[in-house]
Amino acid sequence: MSKQATTNHRKVWRRIPLWQKILIGLVLGVLVGVLMGESASVFKPIGDIFIGAIKMLIVPLIFSTLVAGITAMRDPQKMGRIGARTIGLYLITTAFAITIGLLASLVFQPGVGMEMGFESGVEAKEAPSLVDIIVGLVPQNPIDALASGNILQIIVFAIGLGSSLTLIGEKGEPVVRVFESFAEAMYKLTGIVMAFAPFGVFGLIAHVAGSYGLEVLLPLAKVIGVAYFASILHVLVVYSGLLALLGRLNPLRFLQGILDALVVAYSSASSSGTLPVSIRCAQKNLGVSEGVAGFVLPVGATINMDGTAIYNGVVAVFIAQLVGVDLSLMDYGMIIITGTLASIGSAGVPGAGLVMLTIVLAQVGLPLETIAVIAGIDRILDMARTSVNVAGDLMVTTLVGKSEGELNEDVYNSLSRS
Repeated sequence: MSKQATTNHRKVWRRIPLWQKILIGLVLGVLVGVLMGESASVFKPIGDIFIGAIKMLIVPLIFSTLVAGITAMRDPQKMGRIGARTIGLYLITTAFAITIGLLASLVFQPGVGMEMGFESGVEAKEAPSLVDIIVGLVPQNPIDALASGNILQIIVFAIGLGSSLTLIGEKGEPVVRVFESFAEAMYKLTGIVMAFAPFGVFGLIAHVAGSYGLEVLLPLAKVIGVAYFASILHVLVVYSGLLALLGRLNPLRFLQGILDALVVAYSSASSSGTLPVSIRCAQKNLGVSEGVAGFVLPVGATINMDGTAIYNGVVAVFIAQLVGVDLSLMDYGMIIITGTLASIGSAGVPGAGLVMLTIVLAQVGLPLETIAVIAGIDRILDMARTSVNVAGDLMVTTLVGKSEGELNEDVYNSLSRS
């Protein structure tokens, strides 16, 4: 191939929007995985390198953007108002999510008529008390919290530091400028890492498609289908409805603007891992201000788990149907309450939902060993629930930005996406 032809190909590749490149990587990954089977795991290291690079960004990006975002507000009352709206919206959408999951399973009954054996071996995890959760929010050693990646403690420390820098006025300006520059550098580094996203997604999906062939999926295709249907319904009805009714915004523009983040979320199955991409989408594609995006998205990646709530609702009813247990209205109420609280306590990492599911099942007396039935397909379900989590984070960020007058609607309504 001539040097000129290579240059032309590079120009064509650069002109393709990032979400299209990622989608190409995803489709090719599925095809290669199906054709090569388990041999496709040879491509997994490519995906692991990409995920490693994304994880590298998480702690410095959350810390720098939160501090920069809080200091950019210049108003502690405004920060409190934004925080209240953020948490309120997250709780409301999570309750909707688990209700949709329950209704979907009740309508389609994925567990009725199935006969599957299962082995014991999954133990219930005791839910931490409210006091333990509150006490655990305050880091005894902020450096240790940063080193260990304790996101909740990092958020608390960043909020405290950012608020203090705002309160001391001019004396804090030099440090504020450092964090603003640091945040800008992290945004740039995120863009560099995202240039490799199509290749990373290809490696991840090729491995997943090769490992979970049709032989494994077909017996449980119905529960997978119900979970995916409920997830899509939640995004199209709840998220789109809130954007249209509360924000007076075009939901189609929103969905177009978050495609990059959705594809990375689906392939990586990590809300925290997708955070750098979510911040980029919020600012560049949706027009949300740096301050709002830097505050709302890290909080959402930690406490907003709508997809996990849907998963808890679908799987709890599925297991009840599988073992022939009739749930009462009180049981459904307990699933909604426990599922909402458990989903908020889920870490934004792959597989956390399976651990949280044990809490929900224990509350309504369902046998925990039945989780072994779900464990084989949990990765497939995890990919869907993570995508919903990320979409919810971005939806709430957009609404909060609109309510605070910090949403550039010219950017939001623009058709151009990179």
